[in-house]
Amino acid sequence: MSKYQRLWEFISEQNRDKLVLTFAEIEKISGMPIDHSFLSYKKELSDYGFSVSKISMKNQTVNFERK
Repeated sequence: MSKYQRLWEFISEQNRDKLVLTFAEIEKISGMPIDHSFLSYKKELSDYGFSVSKISMKNQTVNFERK
């Protein structure tokens, strides 16, 4: 089971082509603080039909896009 599996499942269940989540929302959904390992784990998201299109450190958001 992936560290971020709950987050990937949540994203894949959304009926949108684009989704923006704050770091706080990601932490709440995944049940753990977002950390540097997210950069490695984000590759797993393609198995769920999405990709990370942008990470904004300034706004503390992550943009997800359906592939």
